[in-house]
Amino acid sequence: MMITVNLKPGLKRKRAGSPLQGVNERFKGLADKVKDPFLAGSVAVLIAVAAWLGWVFLGTTRELAALEPRLEQAKQEHRRFKTFLDQKRKQELIQDSLAKQIGTIRSVDADRYVWPHVLDEVARALPAYTWLTEVTTQGVTPSPPGAVAAAAPKGAKAAADSSADTVRPAITFLIKGRTVDIQAYTRFLRQLEASPWIVNVSPELVQTVVEKERAVTAFTVRAQFQTADSAYIRTVPLNQSVR
Repeated sequence: MMITVNLKPGLKRKRAGSPLQGVNERFKGLADKVKDPFLAGSVAVLIAVAAWLGWVFLGTTRELAALEPRLEQAKQEHRRFKTFLDQKRKQELIQDSLAKQIGTIRSVDADRYVWPHVLDEVARALPAYTWLTEVTTQGVTPSPPGAVAAAAPKGAKAAADSSADTVRPAITFLIKGRTVDIQAYTRFLRQLEASPWIVNVSPELVQTVVEKERAVTAFTVRAQFQTADSAYIRTVPLNQSVR
């Protein structure tokens, strides 16, 4: 503990000065030195602008630091989706190529079994005491989409190839034959019309001729071939095991 002794009685001890007193005096001296108020305002504005720019810079730096992880994540997502899209595009190209090849094969095989179907249906519709002398084609008749479906018997739909966008042209053919019974001829026409593979059956010529000293009825029938509905199509394997 320190004891202070006043050697000059009657005089009051001065109070200790404030630590900010020197700073205040310096600011007062600076204010006295600056005589131009516009200069002081300009300096204040420059200081404020510098402070604002510093604050903006710091804020932008913080935002940039916060956005960098999101940018990296977006880059990774872009690379992942780009790889996925490239694979999807490659698969679509392969699928289109396979579809074209299958369509080409189907278009080649489409007419391979036309005449077996025609002869099979004509033979199935042929009644007793009736025989054929000639079955010839009359060319291909272009048919618009829906024309074959409208002409299909019993409201059956025309089954077009799934790979084709339009209906195939109809194949027109002529059937010439003989019969000893006129009722067998009309039954032959009805059975042809009932076939799902044959449409537009129309008689062309019916006349009586002498064959082997016997009167018979000669007839000519015009018809068209169509692909039957899938309900009438049966497929069997090419190879079957025989026990």
